[in-house]
Amino acid sequence: MEKTWLILIAILIFLINTFIFWRVTRGYAMKETGEKMWNQWTTRTFYWTGALWYSGGATVLVLILLERINVLTF
Repeated sequence: MEKTWLILIAILIFLINTFIFWRVTRGYAMKETGEKMWNQWTTRTFYWTGALWYSGGATVLVLILLERINVLTF
């Protein structure tokens, strides 16, 4: 049961990190690449690849931090 909660918390943290990254960087990325380039799938693929890497790393850091301050045990 504890593993289920840990996985659910990790998924929730990952989704929150991805949403925050998207909200913060979406406008800048669209402006930087231009409307025509943004509509091509390769530009957005690289954008979302970076977003997922960032969110994955941030999720790991948050989980380690929560484990160190004894909020989570695993």
